[in-house]
Amino acid sequence: MNFQLSEIIPELPDNWPQIAMWLAILAAFAWIADRVASRFLHRVLARVTARTRSTWDDHIVERKVIHRLAQVVPALVVFLGIGPALGLSAADVADPALGVAGADAADPATDPVPASLILVWTILRRLAAAWIAVAVVRAFAAFLDAVNDIYNEASPLSKSRPIKGYLQVVALVAHLAAGVVVISILAGLSPVFFLSGLGAVAAVLMLVFRDTILSLVASVQIASNDMVRIGDWVSVPQAGSDGEVIDIALHTIKVQNWDKSISTIPTHKFISEAFRNWRGMSESGGRRIKRSLRIDMNTVRFLDEPQIEELSRRELLHGYMHDIRDRIDQYNAAKASGNPGVIPEIRRLTNLGTFRVYVQKYLEAHPKTHKEMTLLTRQLAPGPQGVPIEVYCFSNDTAWANYEGFQADIFDHLIAVLPEFGLRPFQSPAGSDFARAMGGSAASGLAERAAAPVSTPSPGG
Repeated sequence: MNFQLSEIIPELPDNWPQIAMWLAILAAFAWIADRVASRFLHRVLARVTARTRSTWDDHIVERKVIHRLAQVVPALVVFLGIGPALGLSAADVADPALGVAGADAADPATDPVPASLILVWTILRRLAAAWIAVAVVRAFAAFLDAVNDIYNEASPLSKSRPIKGYLQVVALVAHLAAGVVVISILAGLSPVFFLSGLGAVAAVLMLVFRDTILSLVASVQIASNDMVRIGDWVSVPQAGSDGEVIDIALHTIKVQNWDKSISTIPTHKFISEAFRNWRGMSESGGRRIKRSLRIDMNTVRFLDEPQIEELSRRELLHGYMHDIRDRIDQYNAAKASGNPGVIPEIRRLTNLGTFRVYVQKYLEAHPKTHKEMTLLTRQLAPGPQGVPIEVYCFSNDTAWANYEGFQADIFDHLIAVLPEFGLRPFQSPAGSDFARAMGGSAASGLAERAAAPVSTPSPGG
C-alpha cells in the first residue's frame, strides 16, 4: 500500500512564510500577555492587598486565584488572534464545537480556503478554548480554598462546622463539568452529546465515586451530630491513632498523634467504626484519675493505743480519730456488759482502714482535685498481689503535663506516708530480696562479687 505525503498532510499555501511570521508574532503576544497578566498583575494585587485592613483579599492572593485566572489571557489572545494571523475571516471557516459558522464557506463564487489553514485554525482555536476552560476551573477551585480559609478565620463555628468537605464536593463537580466541556471542545461535539450518555454509565460512576459518596454522607452526619471538630482529641484504635484532629476534609480526617506523626483516616470510618472523642473531658474541666496502690496484706493489723495517739495528732485525721474513738468506745462499753464468760466481739481500728480514710481526707483537702466531681477512695478485692487501695478522683486541670504531674504527686506522697501507718507496698521480689533471704554471709559474698571489677581476658588466654 503506497501513501503519498500530500494525502496525509494538506498542501501548504503559497504565502506560508508570511503566515509563519504572523504565527510567531501571535505567540510572542501570547507570551507577553501571560507575563503581564500572571506576574505583573499578581505583584500589583499583592501590594494592594497588603495595605488593606481586611484579610479576605490576602487569602485570595495567597491561594493564587488571580494568578490562575490570569492564565486565561494568553489562551484568549490565541483564540481571538489565530484567525487574523492566518488571514482568515469569520466567513471562511466553520467550527460547530465553538459555535462559529462560515457564512460563505460553501459559496462557489469565493476562492476556496486552503485545507491546511482550516486545520491549523481548528486545532489551535480548540486547544485555546480548552485551556481557557481548564484555567477557569483551576481558578474556581483556588477561590473555594480561599473561601474556606476566610471562613476558618472569621467564623467562630469553623471548628465545629467545617465547610471544607462541602467545598471539595463543589470543586469536584466543577472539575467534572470542565472535563466534559474540554472533551466536547476537542472532539468538536456538543456537551449535550456526552451528558446524554451518562445514564448508561451510571453504575460505573457509582463504583468510581464510591468513596466520595460515602465520605459526603459521612461529612453530613459528622457535621449534623457534631461528632468531630478540629482540635478534638480522638482515639481511633482501629487506625492506631491517638491525637488531635488538625484537618477535616471530604475524603479524609487528619489526626496528629502525640508522637507528632500524622494519621490520615477516611472520613466514613468515623461513622462505620467506633472511636473515642475526649472533648467532653476537656469541656467538663476535670480529668479522671483512677489508679490503685497495692498494700502487702502481711502488714495489715490493729492499731494499739500509742499508734492511735500518734495518728490523732495528724491534721487530716484529728477530727476523724476523735469521732471514731468515741463511737468505738460507746459500742465496746455496751458489749462489755454481756456474759463475762464470753469474749465480746469489739470494734478496733486497723492501720489499713485508717490509711484509707487518710487518703480520702488528703484528696478532699488537695487544691488540685475537682470538688464537684466524684472523689472517693475504695478498697478492691484482695488478690495474689496484695490489697488494692484505689484512688478515684478528678483533676481540675485537664492539661496533659499538669494532670500527669498531679497524679504522680499524689502517689509519691501516699507511698512515702505508708510506713507511718505500719504498712508496706506490695511489689514482686527483686535480687536484693533474694540475697537477704539467703543469709548474711551469702549476701555479703554476692555484694563482693558484684563490686569486684570485671577482668578482661588477654588475647592469648
